Amino acid sequence: MAGTTIEVRPATVFADVATMVGPKRPDANVCWCLSYRIPSKENLTLSGPARGDRVRELVELDPPPGVLAYDADGEVVGWAAVHPRADTTFARNRRIPHLDDDEGVWSVWCIRVRPGHRGRGISHRLLAGAVEFARDHGARAIEGYPVDNAGKKVDLTMAYVGTRSLFEKAGFEKAADTTSVLNGFPRVLMRLELDGG
Repeated sequence: MAGTTIEVRPATVFADVATMVGPKRPDANVCWCLSYRIPSKENLTLSGPARGDRVRELVELDPPPGVLAYDADGEVVGWAAVHPRADTTFARNRRIPHLDDDEGVWSVWCIRVRPGHRGRGISHRLLAGAVEFARDHGARAIEGYPVDNAGKKVDLTMAYVGTRSLFEKAGFEKAADTTSVLNGFPRVLMRLELDGG
């Protein structure tokens, strides 16, 4: 972590979002970080290039669909999906408890660091940047839904939700258990109340 200059900015550059969450082949059906962001029915109908087109539309909105981390050379090295909970499937998710109304509550649900850049504390910077992004847009609270892995290794393909300890280090507190399980680990609802939201 020492010596790593990382800047976190709103995800307004489609090419950089594509680098982080898009496929190597444009016709491939990858998540594009849409699974929790758009209604399930819409998510199921989109395939191939249409998925990227939908993300391009989201990037042009205010607020955009997340934040990106850049290294000192300006290379994109990380992504965090963060948005008002009301505009995500977490507003209706049966496995993740709903603690209060959606007004002013944001969700952060995906944190990715590019291969070759892991182990440098970038996920911590991304989560901090996601919190600031939500705060700057008037959020009163922000939630995450990481795995409670008790220090055990999480498969990299499932690590996108983050770990309880990552969220705790960012000041989040466990607010509730969930009935969601990922990679054999229970997911917990972590929450951070924001001042001035």
